[in-house]
Amino acid sequence: MGKTLSVVVSCYNEEMALEQFYEETAGILKKLPWSYELIFINDGSQDGTMRVLDLLAGRDEHVKVISFSRNFGHEAAMIAGLDYSSGDGIVCMDADLQHPPEYLSQILEKFEAGYDVINMVRTKNESAGWFKNLASSAFYHLINLLSDVKFEPNASDFFAVSGRAAKVLKESYREKVRFLRGYVQSIGFNRTTIEYEAGTRVAGESKYSIKKLITLSLNTIMCFSNLPLKLGIYAGAGAGLLGVLMMIYTIWSWARVGTPNGYATTIVLICFMFAVLFLIVGVIGNYIAILFAELKDRPIYIVGETKNFKE
Repeated sequence: MGKTLSVVVSCYNEEMALEQFYEETAGILKKLPWSYELIFINDGSQDGTMRVLDLLAGRDEHVKVISFSRNFGHEAAMIAGLDYSSGDGIVCMDADLQHPPEYLSQILEKFEAGYDVINMVRTKNESAGWFKNLASSAFYHLINLLSDVKFEPNASDFFAVSGRAAKVLKESYREKVRFLRGYVQSIGFNRTTIEYEAGTRVAGESKYSIKKLITLSLNTIMCFSNLPLKLGIYAGAGAGLLGVLMMIYTIWSWARVGTPNGYATTIVLICFMFAVLFLIVGVIGNYIAILFAELKDRPIYIVGETKNFKE
């Protein structure tokens, strides 16, 4: 029996892009030596995405559909696709064609060469704009500085894993606050990269607002590093050093001009110390929020209906 490639596609309000994505992707998959399944996850879309997916599933048995009961987010959609996939290799990608389907043949070659994890590294993304590109580069530099796990700069949610690597993700990486592409890079196995240029978005707009990107960045740092929790130690050492310096300055001022006026200095020090204190309290609060989410142990996603999956 031949091998199967599972292509997992996260969809949120992608009604206008799905037909073109399907035509291009299915056309490429049919030419590959492996059999395939196209798993679309409807992440609580508010437009006609589910209607289009119903039509695609009705005319092609390779198309399988998972529809969430509500919007759970892009990460949850990819995890659901991994959970429901049955392939010897699994590829995660978006439906807007910014993740070019023509790279599927290269991914398959890497699987056949024995690689378990294939990171797709974006070399160019003109549609993102200079700010998001700069922020993405800064984020990867920061997380590599803070974390013991070293991430591939500009790695994206376009990635591929073998069946055995996917099994590890399915069984052992079930956090409620997560960074899936980070987990993919941290599980080990035989790993390689493929560089690609992001395609032009065929329809719609980015689902990641600046606020969501900031939240994702903070969650990622806290998932992969405990260094922020040590800020109190460093802040205490810094405050002690500052106190010694201020004491030396006060003695020096008293010796030169008599009793110094320390009102402004006192106010500045108080404001600085309270700022550091509130920062540390905020960091601890975020870690507690993550722990609280794990303790509640609510489902990562809830499936409303499925299409073309065998019972």
